[in-house]
Amino acid sequence: MTETCEPVRKSQYHIPSLGAGVQSTTLYLMFFRGDPQIDAAIFADTQEEPQAVYRHLEWLQSLGGPPILVRTVGRLGDDVVRGRNSNGGRFVSIPAFTTSDSGKSVGITRRQCSKEYKTEVINRTIRREILGLQPRQRIPRDTHVARYMGISLDEGGRAARIAEVFRKEHRAFQPKFPLIQRFMTRANCVDWLIHYGVPHETPRSACTFCPYHSDYEWDRIKREDPDGWRRAVQVDNSLRAQGSVVNPDMDQVMYLHRSCKPLELVELDTRPDPRKAQLAINFSVECQGMCGV
Repeated sequence: MTETCEPVRKSQYHIPSLGAGVQSTTLYLMFFRGDPQIDAAIFADTQEEPQAVYRHLEWLQSLGGPPILVRTVGRLGDDVVRGRNSNGGRFVSIPAFTTSDSGKSVGITRRQCSKEYKTEVINRTIRREILGLQPRQRIPRDTHVARYMGISLDEGGRAARIAEVFRKEHRAFQPKFPLIQRFMTRANCVDWLIHYGVPHETPRSACTFCPYHSDYEWDRIKREDPDGWRRAVQVDNSLRAQGSVVNPDMDQVMYLHRSCKPLELVELDTRPDPRKAQLAINFSVECQGMCGV
């Protein structure tokens, strides 16, 4: 279902980002009470989420609540395979792990996917579809846009990074973190969703081939989402395909897994490790923290 939003001129707008994961789902369902009355929620679609996320998104849309605008700039994985970013530039947008000619791990490439396939999509949707602005037209001084983020109390560092990005790059938008204001952790959100009556487990939102996956998450995708696993292997192999142009003027070899081995050959370490699990959930190493929001 594709929803639209007719621009309405007013002084205050309330717009949550929806990643269709645990925290952003909690936030969206809280807005059913109408306090405040939101204009629309925006789901920036990389077209590479697990199928469970898209099924959950369809369920949210079926509730008949505040409009959910699903918008995309293209399929991220296809752009990676073709060796271009969303603007046609010839470099990979995802943060791939790299090795030198000797096989030694040397780091990770620059991450642009959150900005290009999430943040910019959301900002463009707000400006053009909700505010009714033309390209490069400034937001009027008397217009205030509250941007609500589904970030919980245990992700304070992530919220601080996002707030700093808004301060530097998006001054017309006011970032809001209602879950933090309510002292709600991710675990609190899980309990809240159960009591709300969500009829299925709310999935985690992240591209199937996100290099920040823990081994536990890679293993879960491999076991529960065969199509997602095949897609991740395809994208991983494309990074090293002969003649690949995913990153010009670069000598290092790229991989999705931090071991710097082909994903399909990695022996995944699935031993219980609460620290690693929490790291993956919180996106603690993610640059802007916008994925899943």
